[in-house]
Amino acid sequence: MFLTITTTGTAERPATDLGYLLHKHPGKAQAFSTSYGTAHVLYPEADEQRCTAALLLEVDAVALVRRGKGKGRGGAPGAALAQYVNDRPYAASSLLAVALSAVFSSALRGACATRPELPGQTRPLRIEIPALPARGGPALVGRLFEPLGWTVTAEPVPLDTGFPQWGDSRYVCLVLESATNTLAQALRHLYVLLPVLDDAKHYWVSADEVDKLLRAGEGWLPAHPEQKLITSRYLSRRWSLTRQAIERLELIRLAETDDSAVEDIDNAVRTETDETGESDETAETGESGESGESGASGASGESGTEEVPGEKPVSLAVRRREAIVAALTESGAARVLDLGCGEGQLVQALLKDARFTEIVAVDVSVRALTMAARRLKLDRMGERQAARVTLRQGSLVYTDKQLAGYDAAVLSEVIEHLDLPRLPALEYAVFGAARPRTVLVTTPNAEYNVRWETLPAGHVRHGDHRFEWTRDQFRAWADAVARRHGYTVGHTPVGPDDPEVGPPTQMAVFTRTAPDHHGRTHTRTKEAKAA
Repeated sequence: MFLTITTTGTAERPATDLGYLLHKHPGKAQAFSTSYGTAHVLYPEADEQRCTAALLLEVDAVALVRRGKGKGRGGAPGAALAQYVNDRPYAASSLLAVALSAVFSSALRGACATRPELPGQTRPLRIEIPALPARGGPALVGRLFEPLGWTVTAEPVPLDTGFPQWGDSRYVCLVLESATNTLAQALRHLYVLLPVLDDAKHYWVSADEVDKLLRAGEGWLPAHPEQKLITSRYLSRRWSLTRQAIERLELIRLAETDDSAVEDIDNAVRTETDETGESDETAETGESGESGESGASGASGESGTEEVPGEKPVSLAVRRREAIVAALTESGAARVLDLGCGEGQLVQALLKDARFTEIVAVDVSVRALTMAARRLKLDRMGERQAARVTLRQGSLVYTDKQLAGYDAAVLSEVIEHLDLPRLPALEYAVFGAARPRTVLVTTPNAEYNVRWETLPAGHVRHGDHRFEWTRDQFRAWADAVARRHGYTVGHTPVGPDDPEVGPPTQMAVFTRTAPDHHGRTHTRTKEAKAA
């Protein structure tokens, strides 16, 4: 099996720069030993105007059997013969992709110490692969490569030219042409998409393949229209790995959209003691809180407990959930959105009440959703109970049509984790686009901070809080949101209501008065009233 890479040049940018990029001298034919045979690199042509590099892989069929996945597991009749008589020595596959990464590893990374200016330059490229297995045909080849800036020519290879009535084989003769890709980008495209088109790998796919996919897919895979197909096939349809990769790709896409680092997006789970001196687990303050925008799993870290002699103190987090559940019950909501669900404490509380028939929990953090799934024991949950809950990855500052039409939405300890300039985007996504009948918003009351003995004066309750509002500030924001979007709003204290500084948490209850997108107002349904 082989492929060729051709580029053209001028006196100022000679085509032979390809040799620098590939780290292979155009005047030499070189051989490299691989686990499954020998890879040869040679240049059929190399001058100022045109340069072609060829990678030829001689496959050792015996080595392929000895090291291949599935050895010794038996199989269908004829499987033993098929191990030796197959298309692997002739058709481009994962074998060629692995050889590509081994022989051209520096080029794949975009590294060139001798001419560091070259890797970042786009250049005219023409890649030819005479025999490429394509499960999905020429149409799929186009869907995979065209979004990446390639002009694709994929000619089906007949089964037998002497018998045209037999039709075409599953192989294509592929020619890719582009003037907008760098060589490193081109090699990364091939490294991922060759085994995807073949829909097979010659080795066992383990967890580290996810990291390989993300490295090679950097800059193009998160936004590719066939991302799910590429991910599934590359990982040999191993569902657990595919799900993990897709979640991480979505996180990368959100980070790129927000011009943020991935670490700043997926930091919903806190492990250190917060400013008030009490950890998440002991204080039970982990609430909702959309990481990504939030940077924490909600929870302001307050220990706020109300002590009764002879009874265990009740944490503020529990008080907050109780207040939310009570407000949702009062509103008659059955289908609820937990926006910024964090580790799923509120979802867990809602599932205990059969009146909440559908609960959709949204968070941008993969880690938070993973911990929520563990907390809820989704893998062991009964079918009827599992049908009530959905965990979804997503950002709250972007509109999502799938979040429209719900009875209520909860933003518990979320807004304070957003930069103030981003609040209007959250406001529109929830109140302008999703438009649930009821919206509950909780946030710390900054006036109450003086009651925290462990919180230094002038500090916020959590290091990621971008702001903390007084009661007047929160009321002013809530009233303005209600006016803009056709809601009324009331305010409820959560926790002990101090006569001087108010409660530790403040909650706004928004009720829609203007019609939603379907012409409905806030009026409760007969079923809700009966409940």
